[in-house]
Amino acid sequence: MLYTGKGDQGYTDLLGGRVPKYAPRPETFGTLDEATCAIGLARALAQDQETKQTLIRVQRDLYVMMAELAFAPGIEQEKYRITAEHVQHLEVTIDAIGARVPIGRHFVLPGDTVAGAALDFARTVVRRAERLVARLYHDGDIHNEHLLAYLNRLSSLLFVLARYEDHRAGVTPTPAKEP
Repeated sequence: MLYTGKGDQGYTDLLGGRVPKYAPRPETFGTLDEATCAIGLARALAQDQETKQTLIRVQRDLYVMMAELAFAPGIEQEKYRITAEHVQHLEVTIDAIGARVPIGRHFVLPGDTVAGAALDFARTVVRRAERLVARLYHDGDIHNEHLLAYLNRLSSLLFVLARYEDHRAGVTPTPAKEP
């Protein structure tokens, strides 16, 4: 059964407590859930197998992040935790893919390919999640600085993957500024 039948009166359970659904943590992991869905859409539309495999790994990392945030404040655990190694893997991937695709020095308009546009859209959702994690971190509700670094690098990875998908399709990105 996918529901309890009891209703929840606008509350949700954290691992170790109950909070309103609009509280900062549920808002944050809800946005991360939205990000992984947007990334899933981008994965479904991607033409390149490497892009697809990279996005699967990222989606799995985001589930780890959501689990980490689902623990109530004060509960420290190590099983579900974004680490420096997660961040480093993103950096290595960004560098490897970025070396194969021309990245200009100007802003580009999303929409040159369907896959690229989906990746750019996913990037904006990740940036929103990053802002929410930053608030939790700056308010002292979470203490893992790797969460912020991961989301920051993830938005860069999604940008590079969007340009990679555009490049593989033979498309030159449309600059945001008219020539």
